Amino acid sequence: MRTLPVGERALLVELDADGEVGAFHAELLRRRAAGTLPTVREIVPAARTVLLDGLDDPRALAVELATWTVPPLTAAVGAETEIRVRYDGPDLAEVAGLWGVRPEEVPEIIDGLVFRVAFCGFAPGFGYLTGLPEHRHVKRRATPRTAVPAGSLALAGPYAGVYPRSSPGGWQLIGTTDAVLWDPRREPAALLAPGTQVHFTRDAG
Repeated sequence: MRTLPVGERALLVELDADGEVGAFHAELLRRRAAGTLPTVREIVPAARTVLLDGLDDPRALAVELATWTVPPLTAAVGAETEIRVRYDGPDLAEVAGLWGVRPEEVPEIIDGLVFRVAFCGFAPGFGYLTGLPEHRHVKRRATPRTAVPAGSLALAGPYAGVYPRSSPGGWQLIGTTDAVLWDPRREPAALLAPGTQVHFTRDAG
């Protein structure tokens, strides 16, 4: 763990791997809920960093963080949400081939996994979901699509994600959902937040 000052009121915490970021983020949330974390206005995880903003004394917190023992991330940490999916994506057969299974087996594989929102980005409401075993990682498409439909469930590298709106993208599309990932009229506007556990279930409709 390495801490870097960002302005006068923030720290950027660098970690070595995605799993460490998830565990550290979960520990921050646990300590904040317990009232043992100094005042922090925002906690923003990314792929290998966590930004802590709105601190009263960043230097003191940096010293304190160096003494922490962060337990491994467990599936029980975080809120949970379920997203129903129709496995009708145009890349379903290709992903199945890469996995060495039949296309009809992909839904069972995905539905049997527990995903976690590692961080958000790319577009409002888009969560980068970890939880794919290494042997299920797939490469991005060699040629990105100019338009990916909103609600597309997609895979790329170690991540899964659902496109909240139509946009260009190079991820492998395996399904679609009617879930609204981003709605500015809703509170909160984003369906997914860092730390949320996500379960995909097959929608026969």
